[in-house]
Amino acid sequence: MRKLTYFIACSIDGFIGDPSGDATSMYRFVDEEFIDFLKAEYPETIATHGRRAPGLDDLPNKRFDTVIQGRGSYDLALKEGITSPYAHLREYVASRSLGESPDPNVEIIADDLVGKVRELKAEDSEFGIYLCGGSQLAGELFAEIDELVIKTYPLVYGAGMPMFGSGSAISDFTLESVRAFGNGTLLRTYGRKR
Repeated sequence: MRKLTYFIACSIDGFIGDPSGDATSMYRFVDEEFIDFLKAEYPETIATHGRRAPGLDDLPNKRFDTVIQGRGSYDLALKEGITSPYAHLREYVASRSLGESPDPNVEIIADDLVGKVRELKAEDSEFGIYLCGGSQLAGELFAEIDELVIKTYPLVYGAGMPMFGSGSAISDFTLESVRAFGNGTLLRTYGRKR
């Protein structure tokens, strides 16, 4: 069974963006040390257009071969004219309103999101599934999430978009690792207790 991993950035107080969902204030913590870490450990989480400028197009996938993102996350790319932000992965966008996909590499999941994720998890693959965001999608898929990789940046929003956009039952996770970066960023990995 493949793992669904919610790989997400958040503030110290657990928000993935300000009240409107804007997370650009976190970008300043993505420095050379952090990019080197991503290249070595999570290269597939670097968007395709972010790989091109520094010549990282040929980085092999290490953990994921599939990405699922919500409409809000996908819209960030669409606003920049990017229709396939993770072209190096199989891309799925959960949306009831998008209709037809603007790109042949992107499949829209309009109905039975949980069923589709279970189908993807049941596939035979050495790679897992990257849950890119956002908040509502993570809330809807909470019971299916097997692993949390939380990049906690040293800032406080005070209010904003939570990591999980809907209520969920209390669930236990086991801390598997913690890595600290020179700029104060922490990367914590948790596995769900099943």
